[in-house]
Amino acid sequence: MSTAPDFAAVRAEFGLPAHGAAFPAAVLAEAERAAAAGPDGPRVDATDIPLVTVDPPASKDLDQAVGITRTPHGFTVHYAIADLGAVVDPGGPLDAEVRRRGQTLYLPDGAVPLHPPVLSENAASLLPDGPRAAVLWRIELDGEGAVRSADVRRALVRSVARLDYAGVQAAIEAGRAHPAIAALAELGPLRRARAVARGAIELELPEQEVVPAGTGWTVRTRRRTPVEDWNAEISLLTGQVAAQMMLDAGVGLLRTLPAPDPEAVAALRATALELGLDWPEGESPAKVLAALPRPADADPRALAVRRAATTLLRGAAYASFGAGTPPPEDPGHGGIGAPYAHVTAPLRRLVDRFGSEICLALAAGREVPDWLLEALPGLPGLMSASDTLAARVDRACTDRTEAAVLAGRVGEEFAVVALRREPGEVFLTDPPVLARCEGELQPGATVRTRLVEADPVTGRVRFALLD
Repeated sequence: MSTAPDFAAVRAEFGLPAHGAAFPAAVLAEAERAAAAGPDGPRVDATDIPLVTVDPPASKDLDQAVGITRTPHGFTVHYAIADLGAVVDPGGPLDAEVRRRGQTLYLPDGAVPLHPPVLSENAASLLPDGPRAAVLWRIELDGEGAVRSADVRRALVRSVARLDYAGVQAAIEAGRAHPAIAALAELGPLRRARAVARGAIELELPEQEVVPAGTGWTVRTRRRTPVEDWNAEISLLTGQVAAQMMLDAGVGLLRTLPAPDPEAVAALRATALELGLDWPEGESPAKVLAALPRPADADPRALAVRRAATTLLRGAAYASFGAGTPPPEDPGHGGIGAPYAHVTAPLRRLVDRFGSEICLALAAGREVPDWLLEALPGLPGLMSASDTLAARVDRACTDRTEAAVLAGRVGEEFAVVALRREPGEVFLTDPPVLARCEGELQPGATVRTRLVEADPVTGRVRFALLD
């Protein structure tokens, strides 16, 4: 019998609200007024463009709606983004509160949202219940998936269906994809191939998620469908287009990551060769990782290489520029293989609202507003702190659930995959648990261990290698 993980303790540890959204009264009042008022100002009427949302089934904060059309010259992508800039008054109580929060924090027993639910789950969400205000991107691509032109405007849009990844995947495989995204199965792989060619690094490590199990909780591996990867490529495409607009204009906010260090690449290649995996001389990490077996935990050697490849993706940051501050010397994102800006998830992430407002001004030939230029220098620090908090909260919830699931099995023997020598780290596939391990490990090997600690209070799980 396992001990239930204590998510209330996680909330207390990180100073999060114990229940609900817990927004100040002035913030809720402003959000209610904005929701009741609806969109104002000039907008393009794009309600005739078929768009759909594709999200996990339980999602209510729908940031994006997509439509993809095959054309004689390639593809046209319409990507509608929730228009938070139209409902958040710069300098008001709501603006101050979302700057303090930074992003939505997701815990198994309920989220701590960035915006009040009256906006994020209702008025500003791209629900399929009528015309909605949106920031609408139109991106023209050639037959190989390369960008030919792009534009962005405020618009009224209409989502015609609320879909989920598994349903879309099944529909595509059955040959009955929704007409709004029938071309996704062609464009998605094209964009993914272009990403690998330019050096984008996709680790594809097993993704752990905490889910209800009876009256308690358990941890499982979430399997990504191809549709989820293809849909992500449309979001990445939009972020790359936005970043280039910003760089061309000399004002913006980028998500940056240094290109992989050559020494780190050499060390990763040595690890792969030591494990008997193929890595031709001069081949890029992106192509080698893309060729590894799937799912990520299908081959212990491949899993160890994927884990080792995390050393290639270090140094993520945000870089703002404009009003006398030049763009960063290296504006690229090493994990994407190109400059990139967050603009596609404004309901859940603070910085996207600002990125959208910059691009709207640039596309319309207007000056970027002073309030936005004044905000830019402080946003990297706010977002970095928020990202750190989100990662720590997520890890704490997963660690405590792993420990709770295994708490009654201390002393038992387990076969695990060795991932790293120092510090010793192993992966148990069922239930999926990432943990420390004592002993001399050989990465990529399946080894016998004994569980010596599983503490649901601290989240510590520890194995010991058996002789």
